Amino acid sequence: MKTTFKDKLKESISSIIPIAAIIIVLSVVLGIDTYSFVLFIVGCVLLILGLSGFNMGADMSMLVMGEKVGSVLTHSRKVWLIALISFVIGLIVTVAEPDLQILAGYLSDSINNWILIITVAVGVGIFLMIAMLRIVFKVRLSLLLIIFYVIAFLLAFFFVDPSFWAIAFDAGGVTTGPMTVPFIMSLGVGVASIRSDKEGKDDSFGLVALSSTGPVIAVMILGIISGSSNLTYTVAESSVTSGTLNDVCVDFLYGLAEYAEEVAIAIAPIVAFFVIFQIVTRSFHKRQVLKIVLGLVITFVGLVLFLTGANVGFAPMGTLIGRELGSVLDGWLLIPVGMIVGYFVVSAEPAVHVLNKQVEKVSAGAIKARSMKLALSISVCCALGLAMLRVITGISIMYILVPGYAIALLLTFFSPKLFTGIAFDSGGVASGAMVSAFVIPMAIGACGVLNGEAASTAIMTDAFGCVAFVAMMPLITIQIFGIVYRHKTAKIKRTFLTVEDRVLLYEVD
Repeated sequence: MKTTFKDKLKESISSIIPIAAIIIVLSVVLGIDTYSFVLFIVGCVLLILGLSGFNMGADMSMLVMGEKVGSVLTHSRKVWLIALISFVIGLIVTVAEPDLQILAGYLSDSINNWILIITVAVGVGIFLMIAMLRIVFKVRLSLLLIIFYVIAFLLAFFFVDPSFWAIAFDAGGVTTGPMTVPFIMSLGVGVASIRSDKEGKDDSFGLVALSSTGPVIAVMILGIISGSSNLTYTVAESSVTSGTLNDVCVDFLYGLAEYAEEVAIAIAPIVAFFVIFQIVTRSFHKRQVLKIVLGLVITFVGLVLFLTGANVGFAPMGTLIGRELGSVLDGWLLIPVGMIVGYFVVSAEPAVHVLNKQVEKVSAGAIKARSMKLALSISVCCALGLAMLRVITGISIMYILVPGYAIALLLTFFSPKLFTGIAFDSGGVASGAMVSAFVIPMAIGACGVLNGEAASTAIMTDAFGCVAFVAMMPLITIQIFGIVYRHKTAKIKRTFLTVEDRVLLYEVD
């Protein structure tokens, strides 16, 4: 176990250090105060330790549980049971999703936290149920994605106030975070593993994709039912920029206590589900149960440290950097800075590591985790460049989302099925805690400076939407990656066959 933790620690350091170095350089150049800088440095340490613990704990518990639950459910051959359990799992893990809690906190003055959280959770539950049944009945993923995204855009254009657009698509991105992804992805692998057909592996991906679509439609419907319009954001007063070392310790102790409570709420329903599942099915022997329990404890500690570091250390720095960049050259420095941050920030997302390893495992090493990481980094780099362009210019989010999703859905007809599922799963996975805790505050800070008295309205339409772009871009780049991969594989096969044919012809002669 010590060796495993060391390996995870090395991975975490290599993931966090690049983005930390960029922010340190920016803070020095922009003259960020010492107090905020110290908060950030301590936050980096907690992020590294937290990410290490989370990855280790997820491997020991969440992944194992998800695969077993998926396999047992499908072996039962009871469609109603698969549908019911899928809905319950989607509901309980989403209510406790830390990324969703962060987004709901930003919007608490406009939409009641729990109304938004429950709405999103119901959306995930329903669509996870649909995703599971899709695997059982072998329904093509691209067909469902086209249908549901068309519904989402029709609702947006004809029935929902524009102030809900960015929130709805952001909700779809933050839902699939560090708590949800390990369980849902393993669930898909478990269900697909008992299929004897050759397409079972391809269908193991796609659960995260459909689960990310549910919140978008659910929040759109919330906007219709509530009849709310012209939502506004309450711009907070400037953050505290001075204090002693004792104040730093107090801030982090309060943060640890707050996020320990949140993560406990997050894990409690999953623990309860595991206990009930084990009592009913007896699927795990004693040693496995102890390992899973230990894994859950490590996951809890890791996630508490990670969220505390992200929210107490990173978020205030994001707001300050956003304000400073927004006041220089009319904000145009935001675009290159956003792109650089985007390239590296995806490596710090806990759920991304889970996805990359799952892809490498399911593809038997044909798709390397390193290649997936590079493709996602390029995707998020482009996404945050577009997001910062929108913060500066104030163009409608639909001018980017509509053509973006049109291209992504069109590519589903040309990309291999496996890559389509991976691409749409990657969209939900890439938009996690780091984007919510650093990038959104940076966009809010910049938007507040650029729009002056109109900031409260502009933030709702222009600053929010960063997560939506991060969720969209991998859909395009990963599918293009798949098309290139298939082309290269086919070329290798043709070359191999040509050599064989030449040998045979030589022997005949």
